[in-house]
Amino acid sequence: MKFKNSLFFLFFIVSTIIFSQEKVVLDIKIKGAKKIKKAFITKLLETKKESSLDSLSLDRDIILLKRLPAISHAYYQVFHSHKNFYNVFINIEENFTLIPQVNIWTTTNNQFSYKLGLYDYNFLGRNITFGGFYQNNGFDSYGVNFKAPNLFSKKWGLALNHQNWKSEEPLYFGDKTANYLYNNISFEVLGLYQINLRNQLNFGVNFFNEKYQYLSGATDPSVPQNLDLDKKLLKLVYTYDALEYHYQYIKGFKSVLYTQFVTSNNPFQNDFYIAWNDFFYYKRIKEKGNWANRLRFGLSSNEKTPFAPFALDNNVNLRGVGIIVDRGTGSLVWNTEYRHTVLENKWLTIQSNIFSDIGSWRNPGGELNDFFESKNLMVYSGLGLRFMSKKIYNATFRIDYGFRVSNNPGQSKGGLVFGLGQYF
Repeated sequence: MKFKNSLFFLFFIVSTIIFSQEKVVLDIKIKGAKKIKKAFITKLLETKKESSLDSLSLDRDIILLKRLPAISHAYYQVFHSHKNFYNVFINIEENFTLIPQVNIWTTTNNQFSYKLGLYDYNFLGRNITFGGFYQNNGFDSYGVNFKAPNLFSKKWGLALNHQNWKSEEPLYFGDKTANYLYNNISFEVLGLYQINLRNQLNFGVNFFNEKYQYLSGATDPSVPQNLDLDKKLLKLVYTYDALEYHYQYIKGFKSVLYTQFVTSNNPFQNDFYIAWNDFFYYKRIKEKGNWANRLRFGLSSNEKTPFAPFALDNNVNLRGVGIIVDRGTGSLVWNTEYRHTVLENKWLTIQSNIFSDIGSWRNPGGELNDFFESKNLMVYSGLGLRFMSKKIYNATFRIDYGFRVSNNPGQSKGGLVFGLGQYF
């Protein structure tokens, strides 16, 4: 009996000592915040005042903060206050987030085109994206976008988008090509739900009107020269994000699944679905290297139509192939590149890169084995440069030259591709 009492007493003493030594957060201090609200940052943190001091929670908080457009870098420090109480300092380096957009280009018919926009990616200091653009490519287009991931709480947000888009686009049917004026007027409402640090859902509805007007090229009795369609699009996007950022360097895995169902009350186009998944993998290579990969696989309703949704395009999948050179009802693309930092200072980073873009398509009305047909397999490789600001969000100017590796007659032999932001 004495032995049992002694054992209980010893257990009590040890437990008391351990409990009394538990580290507790006395206060959280945010350093370096200028435009972004300190109260907003505190709301997002997993670490709270009077909670247990947990390094794993702090690590997750830093990962979350680095993903915000307003923050280019973040780290924490822990200082002892008294007894078992500690102060936590969250140190952040802010990005400049009021970003103008200026793009100038010429279309295939030598039309001078430009796009002007202005977006704030930290509107009101609360991680809200708000802005719009005007574009003239021979036709007037505009868009207004609002996205507030934490509008209602840490987990719930809202996105609202309106767009009136016009462009001259080629449509393909057999060996024939026609140019149409495409006009899309849309209103979209999305709910944003952050399940946890790695998992997120976006879901909602888009009401839009599509118009196609024949301009030039081949005609076919089965392809109307004018269409005016009212449609409804139901959207669900699931994101798994395990990426970690250190300025321009990224490591980890990310997956984004896009699913859409479009309904339309017209005799020419049936209801259809479209879904695709982007898989991203990034790996740090020694001190200055970064290996980046994107694998995209997508399918849609397989109707034999010139309005197939997956486009083969310079700015989307294969650098050097040209602007909307073909369409399909399925897409399988792997983009891989090695990025190497050749110059870096406090404000600017210059990266070189070498890349390969490999893609295959399912023809409208075709079979899954279209992906394995040599005539549908295209490979472009090349070199590029990145000029990146370390103080302005997404301020990356990229230039790539891609040349054709695969033997596909009729396709572009290669060309320059310009853009803002990393290709993926």
